[in-house]
Amino acid sequence: MGCEETRRDSRKDVNRPKNTVQLFYRRLFEHFGPQHWWPGETPFEVAVGAILTQNTAWTNAAKAIAGLKQAGLLDPKVLDRVSLDRLAGCIHSAGFFNQKAERLKRFVRYLHRKAGGRIESLRKIPAGQVRSELLALSGIGPETADSILLYALDKPVFVVDAYTRRIFSRHCLVDRETSYDQLQRFFYENLPHQRALFNEYHALLVALGKGFCHKSRPLCSQCPARNLGRLRLEAGVIAR
Repeated sequence: MGCEETRRDSRKDVNRPKNTVQLFYRRLFEHFGPQHWWPGETPFEVAVGAILTQNTAWTNAAKAIAGLKQAGLLDPKVLDRVSLDRLAGCIHSAGFFNQKAERLKRFVRYLHRKAGGRIESLRKIPAGQVRSELLALSGIGPETADSILLYALDKPVFVVDAYTRRIFSRHCLVDRETSYDQLQRFFYENLPHQRALFNEYHALLVALGKGFCHKSRPLCSQCPARNLGRLRLEAGVIAR
């Protein structure tokens, strides 16, 4: 699992983490363009989507959201009153529908208790406090909480996911065993603390992961970031 040296970028000091992380962003933005993520008509819909997309593809979560809209349930007050069985039936396409129905219920109860059912009111509360309270809800982990903070509440929080870890560990910028909080701190230390940047960067990493940095057969020779840093693939992974 040794590191294979790739061609170095001609820019000065590209091997320094801060420069490489920022150059990564520029390369991805030049290649993919703006991602306009997260899709959603309202902040509440975005938060619901963050819960529904846990452990499933976004296409499945989007179908579940469409089901909630068709049933007239995509509203905090209505969602709070609906039965668990009916809610679970409407989000069946998202998988783990019983657990996710319970998580949505817990989130809505928190929203009513903390902000009178208005998700926009959470924006007035410090991000750290909201994050701690979201993480205290069973079934809400760091990635989901941070997605809600960044995309629904417009807080400058960097979202870490499996694509983030895979891409940056393969380029020898972080260790594969780095924790969520450590990886998030890595970006805070190497990027300007700007909400719009964090939003776009995370979406671009998702695009790179889906399009090139596949789990088992990555398209390394075609990757727009192929000559940044060093390349280290996991055992058994075959680059194309």
